[in-house]
Amino acid sequence: MDLESLVAIDVHTHAEVSSKGHSSLDDDLHDASSAYFKVEGKRKPTLEETAAYYRERKMAAVIFTVDAESATGTPPVPNEEVAEARARDVSSPSLIDPSGEGGREAARRLVEEYGVKGFKFHPSIQGFFPNDRSVAYDLYEVIEETGAIALFHTGQTGIGAGVPGGGGIRLKYSNPLHVDDVAADFPHLKIILAHPSFPWQDEALAVATHKPGVHIDLSGWSPKYFPPQLVQYANTLLKDKVLFGSDFPVLTPDRWLADFGKLTIKEEVRPKILKENAARLLGLTKP
Repeated sequence: MDLESLVAIDVHTHAEVSSKGHSSLDDDLHDASSAYFKVEGKRKPTLEETAAYYRERKMAAVIFTVDAESATGTPPVPNEEVAEARARDVSSPSLIDPSGEGGREAARRLVEEYGVKGFKFHPSIQGFFPNDRSVAYDLYEVIEETGAIALFHTGQTGIGAGVPGGGGIRLKYSNPLHVDDVAADFPHLKIILAHPSFPWQDEALAVATHKPGVHIDLSGWSPKYFPPQLVQYANTLLKDKVLFGSDFPVLTPDRWLADFGKLTIKEEVRPKILKENAARLLGLTKP
């Protein structure tokens, strides 16, 4: 990967369909999220199409799906399939079901054999509190030991929005304060709080300010909707810990970057958010 030539590193994109055609979400949840995000055009690009999309824009992308089979019954896009996309220089894939069998062994194998750099958790869809010691703590040990990253969805989710009962998805699991316990119990674990954490934005800022290993990605929202305190902290106390993420394919980097260009961000901070902070966290540059 030629880091110098990259315009940006998008740390939050999704693989929503496998090479065999099955989706990581059932049709009801998929269609509801498309309506929530007002998605236009094709929603389910293949890994090859995603690679071409980002190469055309001279960007790198971290790509993952959500393995929530234990909670939803829907199989994910296979870990290995997403991991193999790394050979095409488009991803540092991350996904794992904290309630699934053999999570520790799977995590270690993905890091050691496939070069995986991190693992995505979606507490609301996967149905667990991140600080529940009986669910994922053994898995965090492996992630910390291998130097990989743990990325947690935080705040409201578009998945299930508008479906009766929210599709059974509970928002309470994704309060970033639950991740504060994880950061305290695993002080060397690299953590990303995904998304502006509505309605818990202040909690996310507090955790990221207090815990050295905690970062925030800006995916899932157009920057024009960012709350003012998020912009303030991105410009100051958290300028080295905030990361560009789009949430592709539901929100494109083209739209995100166009709106980010209109945001009041200091010129010296922009390259940090768009590329430099992610490059350092992913181990592409020296700390």
